[in-house]
Amino acid sequence: MARVTLKPGESQDSLLRRFRKKVTRERILSDVKKKRFFMKKSEERRRAYRKAVRKEQQRLRRERRQY
Repeated sequence: MARVTLKPGESQDSLLRRFRKKVTRERILSDVKKKRFFMKKSEERRRAYRKAVRKEQQRLRRERRQY
């Protein structure tokens, strides 16, 4: 759980900004979105494989552009 304490002389806006940064750094919202619906292990593996393939294709495209 992300916790942020109010520093002396700090405004509510800066406190809220620090809290939002902490939440995004800890990937809390993305975890909640992932766990919102049940996903079978086979589906997780399939998605991870597809993501790895896309990432590799992007890397290859970037390498080709450089030369």
